[in-house]
Amino acid sequence: PVRPPRAPAAEAARMSLKFAILTSLIEREGSGIELARRFDKSIGFFWPATHQQIYRELDRLATADLISELPQEGPPRRGQPRRFAVTAGGRTLLEEWIGELDEPEPLRASLAVRVRAAAITGRVDEVRRALEHHRDLRRVRLEQYLGIEQRDFSATHPADVRGVLQHRVLTLGIEGERSWLTWCDETLRVLDGLDA
Repeated sequence: PVRPPRAPAAEAARMSLKFAILTSLIEREGSGIELARRFDKSIGFFWPATHQQIYRELDRLATADLISELPQEGPPRRGQPRRFAVTAGGRTLLEEWIGELDEPEPLRASLAVRVRAAAITGRVDEVRRALEHHRDLRRVRLEQYLGIEQRDFSATHPADVRGVLQHRVLTLGIEGERSWLTWCDETLRVLDGLDA
């Protein structure tokens, strides 16, 4: 059977996961479970993926010879995780991808839809609770990011390309959370004005 063409957004998401995995494996070789933990602790803040998605993508990358399985350390044993490294072809593909131009991802935010729905239905109290909830969660995430910044980047030397650019990725998250917090606070003030 002929499969319908993949939606551009879905294809872009899968492509970005591929390059996120290649990047992570160049930073440090590892097994699928190690990679999934790295996503949970760092990469997932900016490109979330389930463990199942990561394992599926690892299989695709291996089939395409973009990553290779490393020899097992020590004698073989049951349940020993397979470890992967990026091949020369995988590194070349990643380096070429870095310079490709793409479109900014559109903002998809359930909270924005909730505010729009409240505008139509007049359910101000409900949307106020949603705004306060999102604001609280974003405040927690901002604190997480600031903690990572303090722990990992407080002593980064300005000539350390890796450290400086990794910090720039983190600052994107920090500024994004600050922007959301400002928007939530301002929208809550607008709601207070409507009540008055």
